[in-house]
Amino acid sequence: MVSLQPPLCDFGKKAQDFDLLGVDGVRYNLANARGKNGLLVMFICNHCPYVKSIRDRLVRDTHELQQFGINSIAIMSNDIADYEEDSFENMKRVSQEYGYPFPYVLDPTQQVAKDYGAVCTPDFFGFNANLELQYRGRLDASRKEAIAHAPRDLFVAMREIAQTGCGPQVQMASMGCSIKWKSE
Repeated sequence: MVSLQPPLCDFGKKAQDFDLLGVDGVRYNLANARGKNGLLVMFICNHCPYVKSIRDRLVRDTHELQQFGINSIAIMSNDIADYEEDSFENMKRVSQEYGYPFPYVLDPTQQVAKDYGAVCTPDFFGFNANLELQYRGRLDASRKEAIAHAPRDLFVAMREIAQTGCGPQVQMASMGCSIKWKSE
């Protein structure tokens, strides 16, 4: 398992559209996923210990962000042929078990991850109401284990984006497992 840090925010970069099937049977794209004040696009999976360690806080933060007009969507782009734990059926199970308040969608061709430049799980992309990138950072200072009372970097940044349209200039990169790319 390779641990990676994605590059920092490319402020103003436009969100790339997608059309992906969610575990709820609905197809999602930018138009039906976005909130009135922005969209948080998250690349996550089921098997990564970094993602496993943040699930409860991710549910809390994304649920609270809805109050600020920020919707969220989680995209699973790993190669499911080599990582059974990330299968669509297991995505459904994890989404139900944790009560994900956001669509959890499968990127079967991995093209959406490539379009966004996602490199790890978790990898967060926070967009404002104009779908311009304003945040690419961590959830909080936790890594594979939660840090008690860690500042809520992602939540605070996305709340700021909802209120001002701009993200913080200082951002700390997320850290996680590499996306499991298909053999070419």
